[in-house]
Amino acid sequence: MELLVLNTDFESIAVIDTYESMIWTDRYNSYGDFEIFFAMDTQLLQYLKEDYYLWLKDSEHCMIIEDIKINADTEEGNHLIVTGRSLESILERRIIWGQRIFNGNLQNGIQTMLNECIISPSIADRKISNFVFVPSADPKITSLKIDNQYTGDCLYDVIKGLCEENNIGFKIVLTDENKFAFSLYAGVDRSYEQTENPYVVFSPNFENIINSNYYSSRASFRNVTLVAGEGEGAARRTAIVGSASGLDRRELFTDARDISSDTEDGTLSDAEYMAQLRTKGLKNLADHIVTTAFEGEVEVTRLFKYGEDFFIGDIVQIANEYGNEGSAYISELVISNSEEGLSIYPTFKTISK
Repeated sequence: MELLVLNTDFESIAVIDTYESMIWTDRYNSYGDFEIFFAMDTQLLQYLKEDYYLWLKDSEHCMIIEDIKINADTEEGNHLIVTGRSLESILERRIIWGQRIFNGNLQNGIQTMLNECIISPSIADRKISNFVFVPSADPKITSLKIDNQYTGDCLYDVIKGLCEENNIGFKIVLTDENKFAFSLYAGVDRSYEQTENPYVVFSPNFENIINSNYYSSRASFRNVTLVAGEGEGAARRTAIVGSASGLDRRELFTDARDISSDTEDGTLSDAEYMAQLRTKGLKNLADHIVTTAFEGEVEVTRLFKYGEDFFIGDIVQIANEYGNEGSAYISELVISNSEEGLSIYPTFKTISK
């Protein structure tokens, strides 16, 4: 499996096809990463440099070389370990500058964030000249809303959080014109809960699950939260999000003191401010749902082939031999190549109902 090395001018300077092992991971709504393990060769250091790029034909993602480590061992021999993350990690280099409120269409809000932080910022030094935004026309994307307030938050954390909350993905790909093209996207539903697309099923009945682990827990589940915003003591402004009673009621406190009614664009109305508090409460409850996990090694080269029958972000049907069944989306894809051979296996993330 060949890797192409690009320098900071995106010029191809080397092809790597000899290494002891490689792990390359693409993810749906966060950055991916890689690790390559070499027998030490000083010539490698001529073109494996920090901030250079790696491109793999089997992935649409491009990786940035970030760490280079040399291990000297008289018994095992000297080795070079090269690691890094995909282009999505670039977003970690920017923050939401000052206080900003985003209200309305989610995609438009994210585009505004990128414009202000990277594409056309008011501070010229913040601009990344080859970064572009590619809008999506998918109704799964265009129908989503945002009503959040941020002050100095990491841009990557904001976009990652919004995508995880809405079960959508984001990616930055290197185009033929050497542009960093950002876009939002949603996987295709291939589960039993739809009839438009061919089903993709991983089940013992199809003999394409090698091993599996199932886990379910309500220990951290919460369904009502008291959200406390600005103010002190009895004068502190609060909102209640969620509803349940008796033994079914599981309460949670949400500290929203960072949400202010006094903004750079003026003072929020009571309705606008309470909407901000409710949004923060909903996000906190979303982090305390019933946990259901399905992990397993599956066969993805015969019956259902990755890259042909399903892709990262797609929703598929999964089941084990004990009757636990449901839909889950492909949250990441790991490509592993070593002396033992090539392995490609997805990671499932169960969809919360």
